[in-house]
Amino acid sequence: MTRFSANLGFLWRELSLPDAIRAAKRAGFDAVECHWPYDTPTEQVAAALGETGLPMLGVNTIRGKEGEFGLSALAGREEDARDAIDQSISYARAIKAANVHVMAGRASGETARKTFAANLAYACREAAPHGITILIEPLNGYDAPGYFLNSSAQAVHIIEKIAAPNLKLMFDCYHIQLLEGDLTHRLGNLMPLIGHIQFASVPDRAEPDHGELDYRYIFKVIAELGYTAPLGAEYKPAGSTGDGLGWMQSLGS
Repeated sequence: MTRFSANLGFLWRELSLPDAIRAAKRAGFDAVECHWPYDTPTEQVAAALGETGLPMLGVNTIRGKEGEFGLSALAGREEDARDAIDQSISYARAIKAANVHVMAGRASGETARKTFAANLAYACREAAPHGITILIEPLNGYDAPGYFLNSSAQAVHIIEKIAAPNLKLMFDCYHIQLLEGDLTHRLGNLMPLIGHIQFASVPDRAEPDHGELDYRYIFKVIAELGYTAPLGAEYKPAGSTGDGLGWMQSLGS
């Protein structure tokens, strides 16, 4: 059986984060993950995780100012970027989250690359003593125009250049399909570098049981490649979250 993680940045958004964790447990998810949980006290999140037994797979660094969509590739914002990294690692430690996704932000060019690499190296050093993995994720230009990290090849180059054992790729099937396609070959080639996998329908980013991707086949390929961690359901429900969960039964067997 394929295991799934509920991304609470999109699912059950009408609930508080602790109540969304409880809803995910009732719905049969095996884990949870979120985007920016920082307005919720860590004690409340930790209590809900302990009550349900669900692991928290990851959190994101903050987006920064309006339109920045992350800080770590922005030259001149290094202090803010590292404060955001410290915040995420501290929060992740308190709730025992496995991963921190360091958001690059909207930038381009060699200076942005060097800035991002330096901030990622810092993040990896700070996270390593706590067993936390740092993730980077290519984002497509429809949802995140101008985002610095916009291809799997670019991500691979950065990961290999930094060469930190706790720096991994977040492979979001939705984003990679819109950026590059050829998902199953890319999954096979990139699997040694992948730290987490997410999914949503393409092109509408809703429930995964429709659209141009056959997730029954994709999930089968992922399993055959030896990946056993829960897959992140990071989609925007077409209606209420609960009413759209039929895909868990049809795609999870």
